Amino acid sequence: MKQKDSLREFTRQAKIHVYTRPVDPDCYPAGLANSVHLSCMAENAQPVPFNKNYGILFAEGRIAPDNTIVPLGVRNPGIFRLPDGKIGICGERVLENGETDPSGSGKLLLWATRDLIHFESAGMVNRESVTSGGISDTLSVDAALAEKALRYWAPIIYTGISVPETVHARSPLDLETIQAYLTYSDGSARRKKVRWAAESIPFDKPGIYTVKGTVRQQHFRFPLAKGYGDPVIFPWEGKWYYISTNDNLNDIGLYLREADTVHDLFAKGVQEHLILPFSPERGFEQTFWAPEFHVIGGELYILFAVSGHTWGPQCHMMKRKRTGKMTDEDGWENPIRVVRKDGTPLAEGPITLDMTFIRAKSGSYVIWSYREHIGTPLDSGSMLYIASIDEREPWHLTSAPVLLTRPLYGWENVEGTINNEGPYAFEKSGMVYVTYSGGSANRYTYALGLLTADTDSNLLDPRSWTKSITPVLTFYSVDGEYGPGHNSFFTNEEDELMIAYHGETDLRETLRCNGIRRVHFRKDGTPFFGMSVCEDLIEETVTTTVIVEGSPNK
Repeated sequence: MKQKDSLREFTRQAKIHVYTRPVDPDCYPAGLANSVHLSCMAENAQPVPFNKNYGILFAEGRIAPDNTIVPLGVRNPGIFRLPDGKIGICGERVLENGETDPSGSGKLLLWATRDLIHFESAGMVNRESVTSGGISDTLSVDAALAEKALRYWAPIIYTGISVPETVHARSPLDLETIQAYLTYSDGSARRKKVRWAAESIPFDKPGIYTVKGTVRQQHFRFPLAKGYGDPVIFPWEGKWYYISTNDNLNDIGLYLREADTVHDLFAKGVQEHLILPFSPERGFEQTFWAPEFHVIGGELYILFAVSGHTWGPQCHMMKRKRTGKMTDEDGWENPIRVVRKDGTPLAEGPITLDMTFIRAKSGSYVIWSYREHIGTPLDSGSMLYIASIDEREPWHLTSAPVLLTRPLYGWENVEGTINNEGPYAFEKSGMVYVTYSGGSANRYTYALGLLTADTDSNLLDPRSWTKSITPVLTFYSVDGEYGPGHNSFFTNEEDELMIAYHGETDLRETLRCNGIRRVHFRKDGTPFFGMSVCEDLIEETVTTTVIVEGSPNK
């Protein structure tokens, strides 16, 4: 209620405040605390933080000569007007321990924005060029701009439902086309099917009738499956399938669940079918990680990583036999290791994992995570690479790997974790969206980042991609869900885009558990991943008047 009340109290001006937060090693470490936070204060009202008081602007780490990452943060932020009318936000760059970064002496980090929603990084600039006009930690802005930004960074909540007051129908099929119109707090809306009580209407008798309908949102409890990471849910030939990293069995073997509905995949006692077992003779002994289903070139594949006797996961693809049964080990061909354009392995010393597939207008691609010298002082951190493929031989790259992103932001590189991993894509309205994960894979700091590109652009060109500075799903997003990450997407039985992910149930828990929720789309068409069950539609009853004009058979 505080959010709504504060918005009503806006007059012509509001004040935007920028700040950092104290480091709390138990629940808000330096990688998060040393970032720019924003709040808004209307006249005679308490400040309202943006983004639930989670950081918004993060400094990029520095790549050292030995290819390691030096984590960096921000302190003493300021806000001011730039000569072109944009809002400038600046700050001192600091090391992970909070000490001043010597390489940033005499300079400040600078971001520019017109709307407090989208930010452009100007990198490091001379302090004099920023401070000559004076800066403060507070800036007065137009109330409409502040309200729009505050709503953007606030939770999105279901606000209402409507159906036409009167409809004309000659049969139950006509009634099925009448949908409900749902509205949300950010101004977005969507349409949803109604389960009308059509049996209450005598369609063979012209007249005016009142009919009720039910609108339900599919939702899932959290946690779902416990002790599983990297969940993928996939429809195939009238059935639903679930595959994941099986922490309960020490990540050894690929296990598959089959059911008639998504909910049934998580029913008590559901059977798990072993489709790729421990196999030293084939070189499959450990780290059976992050399996994903993808249809490539009309064939069904599982993309996954696995190690032999010596630890070191590498990307593989396993193809379903044309007449093979999904749940049988014999229904799948022998896995093939992914190779480069010249036929050599994707990596020898470094590890490769979490490969995913993208089909865009510009071509077909794979994205995967790559890491050098893991666990040593020369650890590069995991980074995402992309390459093109020919769908007839998807395990054989047709281009050189291209670096997409490294874990440079504080939320990606936090408390010794250095991760960009778990990419997964979907396409909508001409855009390719790739989520990926940063932070620790089994701790509360795990979070989702977002890369976007036009679907007809050259996805091998890093300039085609935009990387969000702010993570799009964190342990601040939904109460009671910690470390949400390594997700996948699927379209449910009602043609809604859903996100499956793993997380923990407690700030200090390390048991990975699965969750599923609907992906909402903002008014501007961009995805929003943090709408909880209680913030979305659960169930509503609607009523309309039906005018029956005559039987369709007459």
